Amino acid sequence: MADKTFSILITTKNRLNELSFTLQKITYLLEREDVECIICDDGSNDGTYDYIVKQYPDIEIFKNQSSKGLIYSRNRLLKKTKAQYAISLDDDLHFITENPLKHIETFFKQNPTCAVMTFRIYWNLEPPVSTAHHRKIERVNSFAGGAHAWRMEDWKTIPDYPEWFMFYGEEEFASFNLFKAQKHIYYYPDILCHHRVNLNMRKKEKDYIFRQRRSLRSGWYLYLMFYPLKYVPRKFAYSIWMQLKTKVFKGDMRMLMAIFLSFSDIFCNSIRLSKNCNRLSVKEFKEYSKLQNVILYWKPD
Repeated sequence: MADKTFSILITTKNRLNELSFTLQKITYLLEREDVECIICDDGSNDGTYDYIVKQYPDIEIFKNQSSKGLIYSRNRLLKKTKAQYAISLDDDLHFITENPLKHIETFFKQNPTCAVMTFRIYWNLEPPVSTAHHRKIERVNSFAGGAHAWRMEDWKTIPDYPEWFMFYGEEEFASFNLFKAQKHIYYYPDILCHHRVNLNMRKKEKDYIFRQRRSLRSGWYLYLMFYPLKYVPRKFAYSIWMQLKTKVFKGDMRMLMAIFLSFSDIFCNSIRLSKNCNRLSVKEFKEYSKLQNVILYWKPD
């Protein structure tokens, strides 16, 4: 079988309803001859694997017998595909823009230094009333983990996502390595995705400390691996102060626990941090700091 132009990659765990909805929404893409879809079932026990095998025989699915985490699963997916372009989608996210593949292929061909395209994302349980926007295509400093496309020849030139990060921070890890390799990331707002998530409810979920810990520590890992040493103490101090000011001092004592746990994670992963160090020079850091921050959340005008 000839290699495909596009590969749609999805990792999932115990979210069969969300996954099946996403697949229904992108069925028209899966029917194309130049598209493959690969799913990693990260140890589900809700029948996900059997459902996909039965209902979507053309989809390639493999299963981790025990959960290995999001980043491990994304690495496995990217290593499996032989397509030119790999599109990573969360299992609870789908395209609103019709024919996004044409946009992706055209932009990559016209911009040879572009390694990653990151898409416009609307976060809500219901779709947006209006999809019009005034954002422009622009170079940014990172990308959305569940709504982006890779030029695969560029993915192969940098280290794999760090699986020991577990959940957050792999996008920034890749972004710093791409910057060092003089490859670019672009925000492409003409491709709109619907992420079917209630952000306000996430704060009430049982895994709040778990998420805050992994989010905070991943940022600290990145300081230690990529920032010029002269900036590291200042960044740490500012990060801690902001967590105290905006959360702990306002009564969110769960965040205090997340801070202490994040420090313990740094100690436990000190050897890994040293091995993966690819520090920017002061000049590179100043250039990187001028880039537009990645746009993760979009709201209709």
